[in-house]
Amino acid sequence: MPRKKKQVISKEHLEKLTTNQTKINEVITSIGRIEAEKHRLLHYLADLNMAMEDVKKELESEYGDVTIDLSTGEYKLNENGTDTKD
Repeated sequence: MPRKKKQVISKEHLEKLTTNQTKINEVITSIGRIEAEKHRLLHYLADLNMAMEDVKKELESEYGDVTIDLSTGEYKLNENGTDTKD
């Protein structure tokens, strides 16, 4: 009984396929690293937002309901707010 001859694509086509597959895998890996970094940064942002809320509570306790100019540190009493500094 005669053996069937394997059907094979050309070496050139095989090389193109493997080269492109390697590049695809590299891009997928890069996307994974970027997503992991994004995840880490989102957690860091959440931590910073919680710290900012703590500072806001501290400032409100110290100065009352005020708006603060971050460039000068000056503050103005908000409507219906009470200045607790005086």
